[in-house]
Amino acid sequence: MATLLDFRRRIRSVKSSQQITRAMKFVAAARLRRAQEAALAARPYARELARLLRSIMSRIQDVTHPLMEKREEKNVLAIVMTGERGLAGAFNANILRKANEFFRANKAKKVVTVPVGKKGRDSLKKAGFVFAGEFVNVLARVEFKTAKEIANLATELYAKGEIDAVYIIFSEFKSVMATNLTVEKLLPIEKMEEADEAKVNSHGDGAKSASDQSSVQIDYIYEQPPEHILGKLLPRYVETQILRAMLESSASEYAARMTAMEAATKNAGEVIEALTLRMNKVRQSAITTEIIEIVSGANYGK
Repeated sequence: MATLLDFRRRIRSVKSSQQITRAMKFVAAARLRRAQEAALAARPYARELARLLRSIMSRIQDVTHPLMEKREEKNVLAIVMTGERGLAGAFNANILRKANEFFRANKAKKVVTVPVGKKGRDSLKKAGFVFAGEFVNVLARVEFKTAKEIANLATELYAKGEIDAVYIIFSEFKSVMATNLTVEKLLPIEKMEEADEAKVNSHGDGAKSASDQSSVQIDYIYEQPPEHILGKLLPRYVETQILRAMLESSASEYAARMTAMEAATKNAGEVIEALTLRMNKVRQSAITTEIIEIVSGANYGK
């Protein structure tokens, strides 16, 4: 049976863990605010860039570009974005599960991966996947130059014909309690009319989302030929999509960590209460036994 000293030691240990989890929750909450602001700020830029591409493509009769060349998907590149550290609940496990579903769906193809995040890199390496590149310690502070490096790697492999399609797997930030596991096709870049048609079909009955309804055709004035502008914007579009995914993933990771640490702090408090209650029962039992022994000894002396 545990003694009072054992209970006190366990309570001190749990209190120390509770202080750590509470501090991690506050740190995650502070970083989440900045990451959330950055992720929300990136969405309008990506939306307007897509609208500009739609306008340019409508002006070109035969749209051709190496990043829009469609081929039979035999070699696939998957960019998997996970967290850099643990203690974030099921965040990393959910992304890796989504990635494994994608790998099983494309098991007939040769899949090459680019892990972004230490947890994904370690897990995919253990599973024996081939890496075209790896990026770790880049999501704690997302920078455009990192997104550009990833985009340059993907577009170079695609332009050379070494891969036939590029997919990006990440967690899209919705709220502190909810995220959306997403698999997006990055390359080849589809014509905006085809992308719109696929989006409408995904909503069913020809219904359009609010973002689709706001995508009104705008008549831009271009100083340079549309073909020249399109060649400059398509690589920037890929970079923007990767940067947005990194920002969304970073915000989702901090939200998951804050939620997990809040739950851990609450659970530690419940454990402390239960241990304190049991310790008091043991102490009361010891006091009662001692009183009985004293009374019994006094009665025996008479």
